[in-house]
Amino acid sequence: MYYLEAQNIVKQYASHKALDDVSIQVPENHIYGLLGPNGAGKTTLIRIINQITGPDSGQILIEGRPIQPKDVENIGYLPEERGLYKKMKVGEQILYLARLKGLSKAEAKQRMETWFRKFDIKGWEKKKIEELSKGMQQKIQFITTVIHRPKLLIFDEPFSGFDPVNANLLKQEILELRKQGATIIFSTHNMSSVEELCDEITLINRSKAVLQGEVNDIREKHKKNIFRIAIQDGNLPADPDKYDILETQAYRRGSISTIAKKEMSNSELIGYLNEHYQLTAFEEILPTMNEIFIDTVGASALNEDNNQ
Repeated sequence: MYYLEAQNIVKQYASHKALDDVSIQVPENHIYGLLGPNGAGKTTLIRIINQITGPDSGQILIEGRPIQPKDVENIGYLPEERGLYKKMKVGEQILYLARLKGLSKAEAKQRMETWFRKFDIKGWEKKKIEELSKGMQQKIQFITTVIHRPKLLIFDEPFSGFDPVNANLLKQEILELRKQGATIIFSTHNMSSVEELCDEITLINRSKAVLQGEVNDIREKHKKNIFRIAIQDGNLPADPDKYDILETQAYRRGSISTIAKKEMSNSELIGYLNEHYQLTAFEEILPTMNEIFIDTVGASALNEDNNQ
């Protein structure tokens, strides 16, 4: 079942079309990546889902029905531009926003203390927001986003301002929220995080959805027949009819080569290598999401320029 659907969304600002017939389908209890270069239309789509603005045409569905104003109660939104009150104390800020989202004071305080323990920030209640580093403020903003346990969470560049240790802590908490039943839309430029966290993605470029699907399927479809081969006793010789050697690293007991396969099946290649060499490892190298992002955005821009 799809928890959220955006159907044929169009949004125009004066002479600029921010979204051009964009559709996405976000399965319930999945982490869905919304990707694209700056200015592609990601933030506009997020603002439409949050009912901050409306589409010129198309519609947003929640659990199969048109979205309604009351649905905002079940959405937690962490914007890229953070919006905390700098002069307020941390505890007052969290409790104030939690009360606005319908929690009782006692329940909000209990959940706040639970998150403080998770993030190892106990004792921060009386600190003012302006006294905190960017990363510390980010933790507080994250807590205010999730404290009311909304069904839909939208994170826009959630790792901005975090060092690797705290970014990893946040990733684990995002996975835990999904485990607890949340549906998550995740917008980021960090492609390694996409591979770690996302089940499916949509890549928006120049206002259009140019790539969609499950992350593993997309990487499989974009593979380029690149393999890592390990053999004993010497280096893998060149064989232009069967493969091109891209790189070789020699070791005392053999070598590891990266090759580009020619017109033969994987099983035929393995059989050939086993017949002629002491093959110790054979691994297909799938492209990273970062490589696919660069290739797709570049190809999309080239196609559009050629059509003009």
